Amino acid sequence: MNKSVVSALLVLAALAADASAQDLVLTNANVVNVVDGTVRSGVTVTMEAGRIVSLIEGGPAAAGVRTVDLDGRYLAPGLMDAHVHIGSATDARRALESGVTTMRSMGADHYADVGMRELQRAGHATTPEYLAAGYHVRPQMAASFFQDHPELGRLDGGGVTTVDAVRSVTRALISRDVDFIKTNATERAGLPNTDPRKQLFGEAEIAVMVEEAARAGIGVAAHAHGDAGGRAAVAAGVRSIEHGTYLSETTLGMMAERGTYLVPTIAIVRDLTLAGGDYDNALLNIRGRHMLPRVQEMARNAHALGVKIVAATDTGYGPNSTTTLAHELIELTNVGLSPLEALQAATTTAAELFEMDDRVGRIEVGFEADLIVLERNPLQGIEIVQDVLMVVSDGEVIVQRGDWPGRPIS
Repeated sequence: MNKSVVSALLVLAALAADASAQDLVLTNANVVNVVDGTVRSGVTVTMEAGRIVSLIEGGPAAAGVRTVDLDGRYLAPGLMDAHVHIGSATDARRALESGVTTMRSMGADHYADVGMRELQRAGHATTPEYLAAGYHVRPQMAASFFQDHPELGRLDGGGVTTVDAVRSVTRALISRDVDFIKTNATERAGLPNTDPRKQLFGEAEIAVMVEEAARAGIGVAAHAHGDAGGRAAVAAGVRSIEHGTYLSETTLGMMAERGTYLVPTIAIVRDLTLAGGDYDNALLNIRGRHMLPRVQEMARNAHALGVKIVAATDTGYGPNSTTTLAHELIELTNVGLSPLEALQAATTTAAELFEMDDRVGRIEVGFEADLIVLERNPLQGIEIVQDVLMVVSDGEVIVQRGDWPGRPIS
């Protein structure tokens, strides 16, 4: 289906789903403009049916409407995590409570992410908005893929290596209404027995994915640590490169020219080097210590070359996860992005990558009411995003933390 038609349908569905939602007013807000880096003080933000309907300086809220006095706290757009692995409502709720209101799920067995997307859209699950990939396209598909698609059982055992096989798998994914195609152009870094530089697909195979995805009006995200696999993916026309640890300046230059987005996931590489978290393995710890300076160097070069950078965690937001999107924003400032650019990587630039920039990623009239409240100005210190005081999703207060007045009127 054409993306513009899908967007229109989603807007109508959101309005219908939120028609019964109570209105919400936030007063005395310092509103952060993530487009130009300005801050408007003393703003009253009014939300109806899950959308922002007015932004005015001063003025009382209507009687009987749920009202929260922010008392000069800072209001920013909800964050967007471009690379997660979440297939349960519990973990998704944990992401939402950290300030993530939109996320791109990079795959889950049995299309669990597609199912969670539909539950969220219908109002049956309080989670971030999902963009779902289903399965990764790789030479050896997950065993569960063939349970979902037994008609392709002949390709089990590492058989997805030819153009025809890749086309069949890509079409199968599209038939399940995924939002984008995820492929592994190189092996993973998070398994001790893999070589993250090893190329899995060439340009011809990835180009087939791009071609089939384009027919469905969606894009392709390519996991690529090594330069050869990453360059093949960029040449084939993927929309984003995930990780990019060892990408050369030549490949990064191609990305800048073609408008290919980079999702560097630096914080999860740091997680490899630390005890606990998503990874706690001696061999991965060793790997992480040599990968971390390389991915930092690569991201620094990408920024200097003008590559569009998007923030992501590559985590599952599970009970043992120690990485949040705020940590990635800190990593991005450490490699040269300004606090505004880091915040844009999780809002406006992410929204562009998701092709949702007409409805999320900014605090503007008509945009979805996905918001976070912070004690201090994130443009003066991005680390404050680690401490989100309030999360508003589709105009509903999801969580409010801290000892401050103005709790919602029920």
